[in-house]
Amino acid sequence: MKKLKGMFAVAGTTALALSLLAGCGASNSVSSTSKQGASKDHKIVIGFSQVGAESGWRTANTESIKSAAAADSNIELKFSDAQQKQENQIKAIRSFIAQKVDVIAFSPVVQTGFEPVLKEAKAAGIPVILTDRSVEADPSLYVTMIGSDFTQEGKKAADWMLNNIKSDGTVNIAELEGTVGSAPAVDRKKGFDEEIKDHQNYKIIKSQSGDFTRSKGKEVMEAFLKSDGKKINVVFAHNDDMALGAIQAIEEYGLNPGKDIKVISMDGIKDAFQAMVDGKLNASIECNPLLGPALMETAEGVLAGKKYPKWIKSEEGVFDQTNAAKELPNRKY
Repeated sequence: MKKLKGMFAVAGTTALALSLLAGCGASNSVSSTSKQGASKDHKIVIGFSQVGAESGWRTANTESIKSAAAADSNIELKFSDAQQKQENQIKAIRSFIAQKVDVIAFSPVVQTGFEPVLKEAKAAGIPVILTDRSVEADPSLYVTMIGSDFTQEGKKAADWMLNNIKSDGTVNIAELEGTVGSAPAVDRKKGFDEEIKDHQNYKIIKSQSGDFTRSKGKEVMEAFLKSDGKKINVVFAHNDDMALGAIQAIEEYGLNPGKDIKVISMDGIKDAFQAMVDGKLNASIECNPLLGPALMETAEGVLAGKKYPKWIKSEEGVFDQTNAAKELPNRKY
């Protein structure tokens, strides 16, 4: 079995390293001899439940997972789209258990409510790998989580704002939150709030979920502008798609996004880089979606008896109008 490689892309041509947390090795080895990897007549069957297709980031994430599985002759992928509904995801996981897949992987729609179905997977002897998002559940119920540090992303967004949008007066912030109860929404808000708490002149005056979608981001921003358009100095969006929707709303309101109202977002999708080049988006904190290769290698490693930390972290960059043009040609999603 090959060693787990850093398969995440970062700025330019720099390969993204996988940072393994010291002393956090998982003890979720698979005892069943039927799950010790693929034999000549049996592929490793992975059941994967995706959140949905709510954003450009998610589309790229899905493509990465499907492509990585297709490129590995040792793997058969069973894919399910939850359409952003937890009940669909739980139903899919139970279906994977009934089908006796070798590994279950999923990106949780929300953080809570998964413990019962995870217990069912454990009772069936099927290891579980989380991707992109975490859950609030007994850690023994899953092997590892592959993905980003959302709290740190929130801190990075706040740091960029504090360093680049300086004022002796009040800086009023409108926040477009992600899906209610989802890990990125909860943690990105937490990190941002923690970083600005000692800077009393930076105030969040509006905060509402845009559900990580461009259309909802535009809708919520239109409402913000209607009630407080003249007060808003900064938009902090939990992802690029909502920010791009907000940019449309700001333009239709008659203001210049990136100038009259600064816009900070997260993910680093190609459309966001173009918006930075165009001067409409001020900064985007990278959250890389290309998790497919790492997921396939981890699944194979788990079935071969390898131990993993509870969190396989990705390292990511910060982009703004000073470096977006250079990186734009490298964006694949």
